Amino acid sequence: MTSHPVEETRAHTRLLKYGLETDDARAYWRRVDPSRPQAGVREVIDGQWFSARSMARVDVLLTNFRGRFDAFPHALRVLHAWHEMDPDTRRLICHWHLQLSDPLYRKFTGQALVARRSSARPEASLPLAVAWINEHGPARWSMSTRIQFASKLLTAVSSAGLAATDRDPRPLVCPRVDEHALGYILYLLREVAFQGNLLANPYLASVGLEGELLVARLRALSTVTLRRQGELVEFGWRYPNLLAWAGATVTIPPPAQLGAAG
Repeated sequence: MTSHPVEETRAHTRLLKYGLETDDARAYWRRVDPSRPQAGVREVIDGQWFSARSMARVDVLLTNFRGRFDAFPHALRVLHAWHEMDPDTRRLICHWHLQLSDPLYRKFTGQALVARRSSARPEASLPLAVAWINEHGPARWSMSTRIQFASKLLTAVSSAGLAATDRDPRPLVCPRVDEHALGYILYLLREVAFQGNLLANPYLASVGLEGELLVARLRALSTVTLRRQGELVEFGWRYPNLLAWAGATVTIPPPAQLGAAG
């Protein structure tokens, strides 16, 4: 690749039509050809990639997955080959890719809910989400769109494991992040142009990894090294990129079979 993939910065309404949907994501990863990811609707339907879906629904699904996964070619190759994935890790990966592809979801989960989680009332609700959208969403959106989008935000939050229930008020929780999940997001972010840095960003903050807790997790992780002296922080990487990390830690094929790293 000649340039880094980038996180999405333009607000859109794709979340209104398609939520986190981890089962469909897994089906997509398994069947897509990472070397030719732009599968057409007819190909997907004829190949029975998913359970009975209308052509219109498959079109919506593919539009979302192209933004969430195809936009990150190394990640798509890794996910295609990563067959034995823990369900909690799958939810986190879908959550992080939704953050990458949707700036409002990223800001809501990576900033608003992080602040809310440390408040006197660590919970989320539809009125809270609507008020947040009123402040941060596009001014052109109607009130109906804002309410629908706020509801979809909360549904995705619960599906990602960031809330203990799917009914208001939703107690906010920090999901379990194992070494494979943490390694994945670190090596992915290394290859993505995003706002923030590896010690302060909405991706890790959204799952409770901040400050000294994050530093402790990074120091215990075998696939990276962290040296800190005062304000100076130095990262070291055991593997040159996400493909090499995956080939050595979570996938059966060696890195060469996952695709060229260039």
